[in-house]
Amino acid sequence: MTKEKGTCSWPSTNPLMIEYHDNEWGTPLHDDNKLFEFLVLDAFQAGLSWSTILNKRKNFEKAFDNFNPVKIAKYGPKQFERLMKDAGIIRNRLKINATITNAQKFLEVQKEFGTFDKYIWQFTGGKQKLNKFKTIREMPAKSAESDAMSKDLIKRGFKFVGSTICYAFMQAAGMVNDHIVTCFRYKEVQKK
Repeated sequence: MTKEKGTCSWPSTNPLMIEYHDNEWGTPLHDDNKLFEFLVLDAFQAGLSWSTILNKRKNFEKAFDNFNPVKIAKYGPKQFERLMKDAGIIRNRLKINATITNAQKFLEVQKEFGTFDKYIWQFTGGKQKLNKFKTIREMPAKSAESDAMSKDLIKRGFKFVGSTICYAFMQAAGMVNDHIVTCFRYKEVQKK
């Protein structure tokens, strides 16, 4: 990213954060496996910084069978204990259990709607919500859409899906475009 282009300030100078911002964050995502990955990572982020999660992303990918919901949905006590001993991830009992539960619920949603993508994008009417923030201070922690998403996911049995986590998921999956208007990615992600 060159300085002349302008960018969001939150990645700071962290190369992983810059790479994530410049190539993933805010890009409309319709691949069920990637959507599940972000669901897992955003749940693990609860109470932590995104850079902490991003720094461990490869470890999470390895520990959780490449974020394969079919495999994770079948995890039992043996896999749970393996994860609790894995220093490469966040070893939080509630979050690990939530990931297993969420994989099971994810598969139920796929069965009901055909794809998780079709289900999750209904909360923004099937298209990206275009925000026009000039600074990151203007960005909300949640929205009416994330409130509705959270409520429905909880009703379906998902865990660690509060409105703030749902909003972070919506930002990551490009359901909302929260790049600041002077960021070079603001227009790029609208073309996807």
